[in-house]
This record gives sequence, structure tokens and C-alpha cells, in this order.
Amino acid sequence: MPGLRRSFFAYAVIGGHDDEKNVVRSTLTYDPDADTWAQLPDMAEEHDEPRGLCVAARGGSRFLVVGGYPTQARVASSCKLQSAPNLQVREQAMDTSRDRGLTTGDELMQAQAELWNHVFAYTRSMSLRCAVELGIPDAVNRLGGAASVPELVAALSLPLPRAPYLRRLMRLLAHAGFFVFDAAAASYGLTPLSRLLVSTATRGAGGQGGLSPFALAMLHPVIVSPSMSLASWFRAADAVNAAARVPFESAHGRDLWAVAKDDREFGAAFNDAMACDGRFVMDVLVRDHSNVFRGLASLVDVGGGSGGAARAIATAFPHIRCSVLELPHVVAAVPTGELGGVEFVAGDMFEHVPKADAVLLKWILHGWDDENCVRLLRRCREAIPSKEDGGRVIVMDLVVGSSPADEKATETQLLWDVMMMGVVGSPGRDEREWRKIFQDAGFSGHKIVAVLGIRSVIEVYP
Repeated sequence: MPGLRRSFFAYAVIGGHDDEKNVVRSTLTYDPDADTWAQLPDMAEEHDEPRGLCVAARGGSRFLVVGGYPTQARVASSCKLQSAPNLQVREQAMDTSRDRGLTTGDELMQAQAELWNHVFAYTRSMSLRCAVELGIPDAVNRLGGAASVPELVAALSLPLPRAPYLRRLMRLLAHAGFFVFDAAAASYGLTPLSRLLVSTATRGAGGQGGLSPFALAMLHPVIVSPSMSLASWFRAADAVNAAARVPFESAHGRDLWAVAKDDREFGAAFNDAMACDGRFVMDVLVRDHSNVFRGLASLVDVGGGSGGAARAIATAFPHIRCSVLELPHVVAAVPTGELGGVEFVAGDMFEHVPKADAVLLKWILHGWDDENCVRLLRRCREAIPSKEDGGRVIVMDLVVGSSPADEKATETQLLWDVMMMGVVGSPGRDEREWRKIFQDAGFSGHKIVAVLGIRSVIEVYP
């Protein structure tokens, strides 16, 4: 294994009297394989005040810059400090922090490759969006779970000249883990990732998937565009004004909820995203973690949208009477035939929460600041019985650092946190921050169980 080349700056004071002294700088590089020192050219410079000597020491030797003028500086051979002729020198400590930053060419190239990976990471996200918009996961599923590029071109009704470009797109998506490439068959097969993107209509009974709407909404230009102006938002002098509270509002002039209400295309995409994510998570929760609902006779889903989560609970546990508290316009939009045995209550969650054994806050608190979270939790505490009688608030939300051994999960939590910072401004909270909110709202304790991927179930007790 080659040794590490190390470079140092060398300074020398040249001249007899103080007012005649010049400081010369040169760069010395030591090659451990050849055991030689080399001077890099054109590195000498002059300073008004003498800085003394920054030496590269090997054993008891000093390597000095010598010469009459900076432009003529050269490196003397290994010599003792006291033996350097006609030099008045004084030693200056070596800058070890600068030395530690110097690396080999291979290390620099590796660092550049990693930088490029981060710079172009957005291409992976946009390629994913493209695949979902084209319907590639559904097409592969319809073709039996594996398909060649020509088969995909035909199934997706793409122009034939696009085939070489589709091959390049699929190559990236396969490398990212969305598909698996079979070289012998020249085909791309579904993986657990891409199976999540297969639509509900084509995935078959009992299959887990249908998350394409979530991917499309989170990669929608309305959500993504504010991230292009993060730096200008940080610098904004009017940061105290409501209009500049978050980058989303600076970019669109309104908050997320107003845009979703007025932009029908985005609003529909956003609602579909929340609904499909809710169905996916609730399927896992009621199937694998039914103890969350132990001992309950009634439950109210606060901010439960069109009632997908409540219907899932009511179907899995018919003895639990489920209701949904939502804003009046949301309740009015729920078709009568889709109530599914769930009662819908129109109201403001910050003013009143209906009585129940448990209150469900699924993906709600992450959208609000600490003050509003405390305000909402106080209403929830008023709605439930004592801890001894089984009363609790069930929070389904993200707890930053909940799975410290899983670096990918932690990274995803941090990515989500910065995205939320840009869109709604609310923070991703760690356990300590959640505990403070619960205590401020008057609760006696809580339990966090990280069983939902990057999200957790938090039981909060009065």
C-alpha cells in the first residue's frame, strides 16, 4: 500500500537587518515511498512582517527555504537549523489542522465522486417520479413481474425511438433498487420497493402497495419548488413576517392548506397521497400490532380525513365504535355510501374533541408547532378517561433517532424533517422534545414503540 504524501509550508526569514528581512514561503512535499522531498514551484510569497520558519522536520533535520528573493527561493538539502548559512530564522509551529486536510489523489477523487452523488441525487427522485407517471411498475406487474425494455415500450405505448432512453432510465432505477435486472433475459423484475408502487387496481388481492400517489405528491413541483430558494429564505430580512414564515409561503404566497384548497389538481394529489399512506400504515398496524387497541370500546380519529384509518380499525375490531373529527367541508365531501360504519363529526379540533376511550392522532402533530400541539393535546386529554380506566392518546408520528442502529431510517427522518421545515415549518422531534410537549399538556407519561418504519406509535397517558 503506497504511503501518504504529505505537504508542508516552509517559511524563512532572509536578510541581515530587521528592515531588510523578507519572508519566503515555499511548499515542500514528502514522498515516503521514495523518501524524497520536492518543492512545488511558484509558491513563494513575500510578507511585510517576518513570520519565522515553518519547518518540515524529519528526525533532527530542518528543511529551509533559502535564496536572495522570494521568486528565487529554493529548498536546501537536509540540514540542521543552526547550520543554515546567512539565515536569521525563528521557528513557527506547524499548522497541523491544515496538514490533516491534505489527502492523496485517490482520496480526493473519491470525495469528488461522493460529492457528485449528492449533487445528482435529485435525478434519482425525478426518475422515480417519471417511472410512476409512465406507469412502469404497473406495466411490469401486468407482464408477469418482469419485462424487457421493448416489452415496456409496447405496454406503455411509447414512441419506439424512446427505447434507448428508457433503457438508461431503467438502468438507474435498477441500480437504486427499484427493479432487478436479469442479464440473461435482458428483463427488469419487480423488487419490494417497486411492488409498493404497483397500484391498488393491479396488485391483486392481499398485496401490499398502492403508494404511487404518495410518491407523486411528495415530488410534485408545488412541494419541491420551495427547496430551490432555501438560501434566500434564510437570508430574508422579513423573517418575522407571516408571509416568510416558511419557504413554501415565500414561494407560493400562501400556506400549504390554502394552495391545496385552491389548486384542484395538487389538492387531489395531496389528498390521494395522505389516503394511500394512511391505508398502508393502518393495514400494518391492525394486522401486526393489534395490542395498540387493547381494551377500547370507542375511538375518535382527530383530523382523520375521509375516514380510511377509522374504517380500517372498525373493520378489524367491530366492537370499537369509531368516529372521525374533521373540518365541516371535509365531512361534507365524504360520500354517504363510504361511511363504513364510522360516524363523522364536523368541528375544530383546537376547540373540542368528542369523548372516547382513546384519541388517535395519526400524522397530525408533525404539522404544528409546539404551542398548537400542546393546545390540541389538552383538548384530547379532556376527551378521554383516566389512565386506570384505559384512557390514552395514540400518536402515530415520527420520532427522530427512534432507531439509532438503522442509519438509513435516521437519514430518512432527517430528510423528512428538512422537507417539513420548507413546507410547513414544523419540526421533527426527538424523544426529549415529545416528552416536553406531553408534559406541558398535562399528561403523566408516555411510551414510544418504533414499529412503523421511520414512524413510531406513541401511547400518551393522562
